Amino acid sequence: MPAGNGTSPVRSRLRRLADLGLAPARYARVIQVSDRAPLLQVGKTAIAASLAWLLCLLVFPGVLPIFGTIAAILVVQPSINQSFSRALERTVGVVAGVIVASLAGAVFGVTTWLILASIVVALLIGWVFRLSQSTTAQIPISTLLVLTLGAQTPGYAVERIVETMLGAVVAVVVNVIVVPPVRLGPARDAVARLGAEVARSLDDLARLIAQPSTATERTTALVNARLLRPMELKAIAAVTSAEESLRFNPRRSVHRSRLVLDERLLDMLHVLVLRVPGMIRALDDRYDESIHTEPTATGLAMEVGRAAHDLRLVMQDAVAETPAHDDQPALTQPFTVLAPSTFHWILIGSLLEDLRRVREVIVGARER
Repeated sequence: MPAGNGTSPVRSRLRRLADLGLAPARYARVIQVSDRAPLLQVGKTAIAASLAWLLCLLVFPGVLPIFGTIAAILVVQPSINQSFSRALERTVGVVAGVIVASLAGAVFGVTTWLILASIVVALLIGWVFRLSQSTTAQIPISTLLVLTLGAQTPGYAVERIVETMLGAVVAVVVNVIVVPPVRLGPARDAVARLGAEVARSLDDLARLIAQPSTATERTTALVNARLLRPMELKAIAAVTSAEESLRFNPRRSVHRSRLVLDERLLDMLHVLVLRVPGMIRALDDRYDESIHTEPTATGLAMEVGRAAHDLRLVMQDAVAETPAHDDQPALTQPFTVLAPSTFHWILIGSLLEDLRRVREVIVGARER
């Protein structure tokens, strides 16, 4: 039955839980991610764990290969480079943990206080040597396992080190044979979206210079321009992820040229992301209705529109990877600047200097 205010009892309860920070959706967001791992990643991890288990049983029969299987599961990563890094972290952590456990067990024997003290010492070793978080966490885990499972067994420590190395090697080999997918598509899309938004902001600026506008229109254009920086950060992250996926990848040479092009586009767009919001902000700060009567305003707006046009050409050429001969750049005609009024000369001068820099990077990218 609905509650008196038209809200169902279940929905009211969920709202109260949300106010207390106990809503189920909050827990779901903690353990779930929006972008799930590819099914190929799951398959490679299962194969690596199975092979590591069987191989370690062949080398050390009669002992459950816990260390080797855990290593295989953790070392399979989205890229080959990440697998190498995780294998090194895992091996170093296990070796350090096993050494700590072996020395402590040999000197003091295995007691509860020794296990706790060894965990603290293992954590301090990671802190002293500035090891990565993953390596630092692995040292006390290995220490705990060795002390509780096999501190009194001769040769147990050395066998667990070898077992871990076998699991890590199996995982790396599986990741190399079943080549991880390259992530060039998301990088290209992110850079293309950024370029399109920069061009749109340039169009907004051209329109604000050419014709009267309201405060809401100028604020909207400024907010959209300020959103370019978060978009740039996402594009940088996507390109970095693509570069990571190519490192040690057998298909690196085939796709490297595409990644280099995206990096060059990002360098160009970085300058525009810094300049364009500043140009719109300057216009908004010093705006008045008489700016449109300036002799230079019409030509300035036209040049800004041409910059947006040429930026789109650069992005189209990058996507097609061939020059678009059916459309020619517009930033090639001379622009005569007339002396502005004493009230507008700071704004006009600022916009002209920023436009010069914008034109420089766009034309430079077009000529590459």
